[in-house]
Amino acid sequence: MRIIGGSARGRRLKAPKGRALRPTAARVKEALFNILPHDLSGVKVLDLFAGTGNVAVEALSRGAAEAILVDASAESAKTIRENLRRLGLTDRAKVWAAPVKRSLRLLGGRRETFDIIFLDPPYDQRLVETTLQMVARGGLLRQTGTLIAEHSIREEIAPRYDGLELRDQRRYGDTVLSFFKMVA
Repeated sequence: MRIIGGSARGRRLKAPKGRALRPTAARVKEALFNILPHDLSGVKVLDLFAGTGNVAVEALSRGAAEAILVDASAESAKTIRENLRRLGLTDRAKVWAAPVKRSLRLLGGRRETFDIIFLDPPYDQRLVETTLQMVARGGLLRQTGTLIAEHSIREEIAPRYDGLELRDQRRYGDTVLSFFKMVA
């Protein structure tokens, strides 16, 4: 895995050992960052089920001001911290080794909001819908923000979750990127 743009362009990311991790494929990540604004200056990012930190690190490399990366795996959190350290991005990132549900409750209680929320849970475990509902109820996405859910084509996604509305979907093989916005 490489960073494809910004200050860390071309640098490699480490991945935790084992087969439990399914990092966002290079072509999916490239497509995602071609859809998002090219200048992410000042943007606050939340990366749920962060794995290697691939997506949030890419956003930080492209100028995002701040990122919170959440993964329940202590091994993943350790790898993310190492990747951030190696790329000189630790000052703009926080890594939480905690379950996503607990993290979302905490963030909602703090009234934190984000410009970009990316979630990429393990496929076919019905975690996308639950996570979307929690994000919507917690008011975590800013009015002008975008939430992107990466999921399997086999996973059904509703057109709306409380205040989150599906605006676009892009398919890449067995992977779908679903883009949500807040509705007034």
